[in-house]
Amino acid sequence: MTRLMFSCLVLAIAFTAAGSTALAQRETANGVEVEKDLELLRRDLRSEKKQLIAMNLTLTDAEATKFWPVYDEYVAEMAKHNDQFYGLIKEYAANQKTLTDEQAASMISRWADIQVKQAQTRQKYIPIVEKAIPGRKAALFFQVDRRLYALMDLQVASQIPLVRQ
Repeated sequence: MTRLMFSCLVLAIAFTAAGSTALAQRETANGVEVEKDLELLRRDLRSEKKQLIAMNLTLTDAEATKFWPVYDEYVAEMAKHNDQFYGLIKEYAANQKTLTDEQAASMISRWADIQVKQAQTRQKYIPIVEKAIPGRKAALFFQVDRRLYALMDLQVASQIPLVRQ
């Protein structure tokens, strides 16, 4: 548990440091700057996330052989949802100065749909992960994974300017 808390703290500090140069609560005319920043942030997060999972999830060699391919499949599926989410952010960044009520309503609805799909993917992978590793380790994996996604969500959300009224 101490490793997890330390790992999350390190990750949060890294996100905060990255955030100061990442999206920086700025408005853009075309979203190009936001797109570049998001891509850099996503690449760093994917690399660090796997390392943090490995640090916190003690696996035997046999468990690791079964778990990591399942993890890679899970991450690939979650990446599809994240791609949709980041596409939505880019769309917002490109249109934030001219956003209509209809566009705003559509974006928030699509964002909620993405969240539902992410939850469904997690639900789908619970029994798959439990076949690869024991139940307590599977539970720990999903706890760590969810916390890391929450930190990533917080980092991104803190950098996106709020909709103007």
